Amino acid sequence: MLKGRCHCGAIHYEMPAEVLHHALCHCSDCRRHAGAPMVGWAMVPALELKVFGEPVVYHSSEHGRRHFCGRCGTGLFYFNEAMLPGMADIQTGTLDNPDALPATAQIQVAERIGWMAAAHELPEFERYPS
Repeated sequence: MLKGRCHCGAIHYEMPAEVLHHALCHCSDCRRHAGAPMVGWAMVPALELKVFGEPVVYHSSEHGRRHFCGRCGTGLFYFNEAMLPGMADIQTGTLDNPDALPATAQIQVAERIGWMAAAHELPEFERYPS
């Protein structure tokens, strides 16, 4: 069982450690909603996701429903019954231990920000550069 939460701790969740996939999504919808260059998503059967607290639901498209914390704004879950019936996507950056679930693919790379393809080549600093 994996556990996660929003930034302020108002919403906690538990999900199975075995997922259908864990993908890094580069689509513009995910980027805009998260304010990040990509978003990690792990898919599990919706009935296996246990949520403690009440997320706010945003209708991001005709069928897409993004769940987030109404107090701190952290994006948490995505549901789309038309495209992914009975499934839940969980934003893996919110896991208590994200290293426990390595990503296995990158998706929607047709919409990837150009400089993200070479992000691994940028200088690295353990904290802030001096």
